[in-house]
Amino acid sequence: MKTIVVDKVASVTQACALGQELRLSAQVPAEEGVVIVAEILTNKSTYNTLELTSGRMAKVGKGDIVVGALGPRRALFGYSGHVPSSVKPGDVLQMLNIGGVLGVCDSATIDKGKPFDCRVLGVVLQFPYLGERIGVPARVGHRPLDFNVVLDTGAIPVVALAGTCMEAGKTAAAAAIVGRMRHRGLTVDAFKATGVSLRRDILAFEDAGARRSMIFTDLGVVTTTARTGPALTRTMLNDMAAGQPDVIVFELGDGLLGAYGVDAILEAADIRRALTAVVLSANDPVAAWGGVKLLRERFGIEPCVVTGPATDNRVGIEIIEQQTRVPACNALSDPSALGDRVIEAVGLAESTRVAAGALD
Repeated sequence: MKTIVVDKVASVTQACALGQELRLSAQVPAEEGVVIVAEILTNKSTYNTLELTSGRMAKVGKGDIVVGALGPRRALFGYSGHVPSSVKPGDVLQMLNIGGVLGVCDSATIDKGKPFDCRVLGVVLQFPYLGERIGVPARVGHRPLDFNVVLDTGAIPVVALAGTCMEAGKTAAAAAIVGRMRHRGLTVDAFKATGVSLRRDILAFEDAGARRSMIFTDLGVVTTTARTGPALTRTMLNDMAAGQPDVIVFELGDGLLGAYGVDAILEAADIRRALTAVVLSANDPVAAWGGVKLLRERFGIEPCVVTGPATDNRVGIEIIEQQTRVPACNALSDPSALGDRVIEAVGLAESTRVAAGALD
């Protein structure tokens, strides 16, 4: 065991409440969620920041000592990688995302360049046993995931946002919907159900007015899969519902066809029954058409509205509405209209305490 002072603590480790001075062990469990310290070995001119536990983005460079967590990533845009079968001090891993996920990079997109190389220094130890100096490897999350959880949202309306792929405008749409709901007097709780650990999206929900937020990392999962996605969604829906909000809004990170478990969530009958409205975000009209078709034919879900870059101008909106028979609305140019459409779809238009146009 040795002591080290670190420069930056990544947001993936937030639940561990770590300081700058940490104790390390050389015995590193090669498992998802294990918290490690590493030295940055390279410099980058792009994709070169790290999200800290405060939510701030900090530039990272060669020589920085950072805290992150082992985890895989299978992203359409960005880095993809895996957790190696063994990890020891001196091994070189890569930083797979700006939330501090560390693993062996298998694939990278040209626009983001090569990932940071990071030399492993050791695993972070925590000391949970009062009065005893017995250290155990730190792991992400406030509590472990219960795979046997039973879904119970009561009668609380639930809005899900799904996308045709990454970077399809889901978070912007979710924030616009949350903001409009708050303007109309509703109490909104929000969470992110799938993806790879990064708190930026749920912070956007909070900035928009969400009373409470959660992310799958809170339950010890660094990167979601078809195995973990349904249980994560049930757990977070239950947690949100326990606070008795007027409505729950959640984002399904990645796309309808992807590696993060969105399809497994929508295929779960109990979760589908709990969904009051589904919003589809799409990058272009063809994606919108295919996304609506997929929702209808594979999952038996009728989306209440289409949004995303496909709706950035009137031409896209008209094409989508003509071809899919689903209303389309842009989250950036007309957030109030998007929010009002969703409020109407979940049956809360009459119960809102502020007139729809009062703040327009």
